[in-house]
Amino acid sequence: MTLNLRTSSAQRNERMAAYLFLLPAALLLIVFSLIPFLSALRLSFTNQPLVPQLLPDGTQRSADFIGFDNYSDLLRVQLVTLEPELGDDGQPQRDDNGDLVYPRARTILRGSDQYEGMSELTQFDLFGTRYLVAASDPTWWRSLFNVFTFVIIVVPVQTSFALALAMLVNQKIRASNFFRTVYFAPVVTSMAIVSVIWFFLYNPDQGFINNFLSIFRIGPFQWLDHPASAMLSIILMSIWQGVGFQMIIFLAGLQEIPENLYEASALDGANAVQQFRFVTLPSLRNTTIFVAISTTILAFKLFVQVDVMTFGRGGPEDATITPILHLVNEGFRGSQRVGYASAIAVVFLLLVLAISLVQRRVLTQKEA
Repeated sequence: MTLNLRTSSAQRNERMAAYLFLLPAALLLIVFSLIPFLSALRLSFTNQPLVPQLLPDGTQRSADFIGFDNYSDLLRVQLVTLEPELGDDGQPQRDDNGDLVYPRARTILRGSDQYEGMSELTQFDLFGTRYLVAASDPTWWRSLFNVFTFVIIVVPVQTSFALALAMLVNQKIRASNFFRTVYFAPVVTSMAIVSVIWFFLYNPDQGFINNFLSIFRIGPFQWLDHPASAMLSIILMSIWQGVGFQMIIFLAGLQEIPENLYEASALDGANAVQQFRFVTLPSLRNTTIFVAISTTILAFKLFVQVDVMTFGRGGPEDATITPILHLVNEGFRGSQRVGYASAIAVVFLLLVLAISLVQRRVLTQKEA
């Protein structure tokens, strides 16, 4: 009986100690994550402006409850079938290249009440028919496309590059600590400072990159001023800036691999490539999962480099706009619609949360 009482008391003390250790993290989570999310959720159902309006009697006008209007304006998309313009003979008109001539999207959208407030997002051909995709907020959908493009490219490239650097600096060579410091230095440098430096490197007239390429008679390129290269330029800069963090994580994982595994594989006749495939990669499985998930989360938070290098516009032609930059522009710049910006925050959070849950489920299945 006495033993059971002692065991119960010890378990109670362990639970109490666990709760005390969890308390600081839980408080930070509640204060800086849960409460702001609930506040944003509440504001997303209103037309709350950034600066409250004053009524003639000097009082502030309270925000009105507008239901799901913000979400409707954010997510509304419509597919429109386009018919080619007809000539005087009743036949479809064609341009000088022989392509069919279609009416302007703006003319179609403004000519019908059902498309009120909508703008062109994109056009595409499918099975000989031209379609127009119209959206109430085309910038939002472009920002999603941009950030997913960023994530799809950055996560595998940065992870692979980080592993290669980690294996390089893990070699027993002179000045290895110097190279580790050099590769990790951009990580501890402010992203705003890094963005300014790379902005000047990308300068089309006097930037170092174009001047270097001119030696080989290549360029010059409008790195940040052309829609086709703007996002690629930011991707290259982001990989360079963040690869040192993943390198350190991989380096720690490499140093935890027992040396006798490599010795045993060498005795079995395994070469360097086979050792990497059958010893290094399996031993780094958990490390790789952590690096991939953390890099994905950081990639979705893309904001500072785009904000600095495009002066907050996300240009050219929305080629680098991201959800967070769009949120900031809507809530604190331009129209200053805090309610609408809150709706963007809620939808984007739920989207990233869903992606994280899918990642967790897939990785759990692989672990099983």
